[in-house]
Amino acid sequence: MTVERTAAVRGIRLAYRESGAPGAPPLVLLHALGERRPDWGAVAPALARHRRVYAPDLRGHGRTEWPGEYSLEAMRDDVLALLDTLGLDVVDLVGHSMGGVVGYLLAQQQPHRVRRLVLEDAPPPLPRVPSVPTRPDGPLDFDWDMVLALRRQIDSPDPAWLDGLARITADTLVIAGGPSSHVPQQGLAELARRVPGARLITVPVGHLVHAAAPEAFTEAVLAFLLGDRER
Repeated sequence: MTVERTAAVRGIRLAYRESGAPGAPPLVLLHALGERRPDWGAVAPALARHRRVYAPDLRGHGRTEWPGEYSLEAMRDDVLALLDTLGLDVVDLVGHSMGGVVGYLLAQQQPHRVRRLVLEDAPPPLPRVPSVPTRPDGPLDFDWDMVLALRRQIDSPDPAWLDGLARITADTLVIAGGPSSHVPQQGLAELARRVPGARLITVPVGHLVHAAAPEAFTEAVLAFLLGDRER
C-alpha cells in the first residue's frame, strides 16, 4: 500500500510518499536535482517488499514548498527533521545524484542515524568546472532558482564535505553509471575511497541507473541492504 503524506518540517510543508509494511525497517529515498518522489516508481515496489519506504520531495521540488532559500545543507536538515517527526532514529538511505550528496552530508553530520548508505552516481565533493544551465521551456515542477543555487554548491563544494566523508560509519555502497554518465567516474572511485569501508560497483547504463536498469539496481541494492540469505 502506498500513501501520500505531508509533514511540517522546519517551517515548510514537505510532501513524501510512504509504502511497504508498517513494521518493516525504514528506507529513505532521496531524488536527484529536478526530480520528485515518483522518480523512484520503477524500483520502489521491489524495495517496499522488504522495507518501509519513505520518498520525499526535497525543498523546491514537486509538492514540497518552494521557500526561495536553498542549499544542500538545508535539504540535509529537512530530511533529519522529517526523520525526527516520523520517529525514525536509524534508517537505511539511498540517494541519487544530488540526493546522494544530501545523503552523505547527513551521514557525516549524524553518523548514528544511517545504518546503510547507497550513493547512486552522486557527485563527489570535489571542485569542477562551472557551467550555466539553460532553463527548460514552459512551467516546471521545481524551482529554477533552487537549481542555480545548488549547482553553485556542487561546482564549488565546501572543502569540509570531503574531509567529512571519513566520519561516515554507515556501511556504504557507491553505484557508478559508467563511462556514459556525465559524473566523472574517477570522482566516484575517490568518493568510495574516502568513505571508510565503502564498496564501488558499476552498472554501465549512464547516470540514471535506477531508471535505465531497475532490475540490476534493485538486485544490487537489496543484496547490500539485506544480504542474500534474507532476499
